[in-house]
Amino acid sequence: MFLYLDTSALVKRYFEEQFSHVVLSKWDEARYIVTSSVAYAETLACFYRKKNESGLEDGMLKILNDSFQADWYSFIRVQVNDTLNPFIDRVMSGHSLRGFDGIHLASAIMIRETVSRETIFACFDDRLNTAAGKYGLKTLNLERD
Repeated sequence: MFLYLDTSALVKRYFEEQFSHVVLSKWDEARYIVTSSVAYAETLACFYRKKNESGLEDGMLKILNDSFQADWYSFIRVQVNDTLNPFIDRVMSGHSLRGFDGIHLASAIMIRETVSRETIFACFDDRLNTAAGKYGLKTLNLERD
């Protein structure tokens, strides 16, 4: 199984939040973890925002960042380039999504269509999950998982 993580799901690996256990469980079940290359900047932005807003200590920030860096190179990373553009065109014309949300959804669709294997799309945005379902992507079942 391919587990596609948008940034809202990815950061749940590093911070204990609501539904972190669901993401970690699916992570353990997945054969491949996939995300977009834009998740790198988004994840680091989240780390530093938490540092500034929640008083995350420098030592903990370093531990989280080191863990993320180690994980990053194990992910299948979908590059934002001309190959992805037709998928972005498709999702943006059909849904009112924010830019990075459209990139994440387009990336997950491209992976699923390229590998023809079960792909679970993990995110925590209702609008994005609804759009993912319309493209045949499985999403996390938060009531059951």
